[in-house]
Amino acid sequence: MKESALQAVLFDLDGTLVDTAPDIAAALNTLLQQQGRPALDYERIRPVVSQGGAALITLAFPDADADTAAGLRDEFLELYRRCLQDDSRLFPEMAELLDYIEDRGWDWGIVTNKPAWLTRPLLSAMALDRRIDCLVCGDMVRRPKPDPEPLLLACERLDCRPQRAVYIGDARRDIEAGRAAGLHTLVAAYGYISADEDPAGWQADAIVTTVAGIRDWLAAHDAG
Repeated sequence: MKESALQAVLFDLDGTLVDTAPDIAAALNTLLQQQGRPALDYERIRPVVSQGGAALITLAFPDADADTAAGLRDEFLELYRRCLQDDSRLFPEMAELLDYIEDRGWDWGIVTNKPAWLTRPLLSAMALDRRIDCLVCGDMVRRPKPDPEPLLLACERLDCRPQRAVYIGDARRDIEAGRAAGLHTLVAAYGYISADEDPAGWQADAIVTTVAGIRDWLAAHDAG
């Protein structure tokens, strides 16, 4: 049985805490244009963003072999690095949620599969690097999500038992990692979830359709 008193709130980054899809889509379409291919509609790119760079290259270049795809992924990430601060923003009401979390005295952090060399500049540009209590990126662990290792590391760094933390994410692997680590889990249904996915089958503690829904869940489970 999980304890209800909370000590820490952990977020996935892309599609949960920050709306990064506009910049990621811009980088992918720049790559397509450089390769002499037509740009993709934003609505096709957005649901794939949380699946990572390899999935985005597969979407844009479905005929590429493994070696070609690897090279294209490197080019895409470099293009994204150059524009990652252009149009990415906190999701609506997220600023207020972070204030609420800090006012409650809870620690909060980010656990993402995004590499640190892309994550840190983005957080710095958004002045979030001065606020977070913990950051775990995909290249800081041996086994990224859906393995529980990143979340267990975050809890260790926060000196928090997993049962007293909640992880919020918009992908199946987020929920699988959180559940395996023993955290409460919330699906951010406002994030980058494709129409053919069924978050109800991910067995999270709750599905929230807005950032305000996260605050409501936190308030209901605060026994402090």
